[in-house]
Amino acid sequence: MTAPTQTRSVATGSGRKGTLLNRRRKAGRGEGDIAEKGGLVWTTVAWVATLLFFAPVAWMVLTSLHSEADAATNPPTLFSGLSLENYSALFDRGVGPYLINSATASIVSTLLVLLLAIPAAYALSIRPVEKWTDVMFFFLSTKFLPAIAALLPIYLLVKRIGMLDNIWVLVILYTAMNLPIAVWMMQSFLAEVPKEILEAAEVDGAGVLRSIWSVVVPIVTPGIAATALICFIFSWNEFLFAVNLTATVSSTTPVFLVGFISSQGLFLAKLCAAATLVSLPVLIAGFAAQDKLVRGLSLGAVK
Repeated sequence: MTAPTQTRSVATGSGRKGTLLNRRRKAGRGEGDIAEKGGLVWTTVAWVATLLFFAPVAWMVLTSLHSEADAATNPPTLFSGLSLENYSALFDRGVGPYLINSATASIVSTLLVLLLAIPAAYALSIRPVEKWTDVMFFFLSTKFLPAIAALLPIYLLVKRIGMLDNIWVLVILYTAMNLPIAVWMMQSFLAEVPKEILEAAEVDGAGVLRSIWSVVVPIVTPGIAATALICFIFSWNEFLFAVNLTATVSSTTPVFLVGFISSQGLFLAKLCAAATLVSLPVLIAGFAAQDKLVRGLSLGAVK
């Protein structure tokens, strides 16, 4: 083959390679554009969904700043006569004891749940007992029974021992209700703890309690925060047992909210003000622990 022929062959080969490279670049750019458009679409969908979920909360807060007459208009007025009068009426009505009762029942029961759930989850994940899957199913099966089905026997038992209208009854009930959920969550979190770290702690002479407190707890702190927040929310919002087992001394904030609903007169603005005030502790707790909450909820998601 002569030199010009070889030159043409090399040029042809280079041209083909260049064409293929250009096609690949264009295909890559096309895929990148599609991915970018897809990301923009999902971002828009996420923002729309967020606004849809936030709209009722914003409307509740705005309605709480209106007078009863403005809140009852149809169509409703947005920015006429905004004031804090409804919030001052709440404290005149005595919302303080209800907030204290809810905080006591929720915080104490959440602490008890964590105190019991962490060792139980340790035994089911890091030091698994025999047939631990059956144990986990038993914990889950306790949530199969509707709460309303257990209300009558619990009421009769509490009445018999003279503990009606007692906040510690709610503490015990909330602990029992949230414990299965906490054990399930903590078991998945503790399963992610490397066994080598625990073995090293044992070599250094750490016992079970020392290993849990000094090794396991710092690693799964985000998971503990997520579990605590969920248990706190469930306890704070619980209504069925609170309204049936309490009267005047130990009533919680959900019971306080129901007291605003009436068949006579206007109550919407004051009800929205009470609902906004009652929602603040949960919102503040969630905002304060949002970084640990996100990390905790994703801790046991990937194996």
